[in-house]
Amino acid sequence: MKWTLSLVAVIVLTLSASAQTGGKSDHFSADQIRALTAQALASGSAGKTLADYGSHKVQISVRTTSGGAEVHGHFDDVMIVEQGNATIITGGTIPDAKTGPDGETKGTSIQGGQSRAISVGDIVTVNAGVPHQLIVPAGTTYSAVVIKIKE
Repeated sequence: MKWTLSLVAVIVLTLSASAQTGGKSDHFSADQIRALTAQALASGSAGKTLADYGSHKVQISVRTTSGGAEVHGHFDDVMIVEQGNATIITGGTIPDAKTGPDGETKGTSIQGGQSRAISVGDIVTVNAGVPHQLIVPAGTTYSAVVIKIKE
């Protein structure tokens, strides 16, 4: 069921993008998603881009450890949790933040943000410009389909 929900979301977003990209559409089967998740997990916490349509990207994200704090300058994130659980912290500020030439700001933590527990089946959106950090409990594998929408 969880893979079906994600697959439907990916297909809907991909089909809506096809109008913008000259009729192109793609299909990522549940088996492909599981295989890519397993590959990413084998290399530790990782992400893999399934497709880049210019206006948005479809990615797989697998984490076994917590991530740093970040702010995307040009992309909104839509995350569909497929496996595990985590805490997402949004808002607040990133102390000692460093912004790269791509508009991505990174740091080690967030101060003053809001924490929310997320788990399988949840959909989380984080708009460009909003600090966010994913905290993964020890011994947990967290994976999500991530749609990165260019602003």
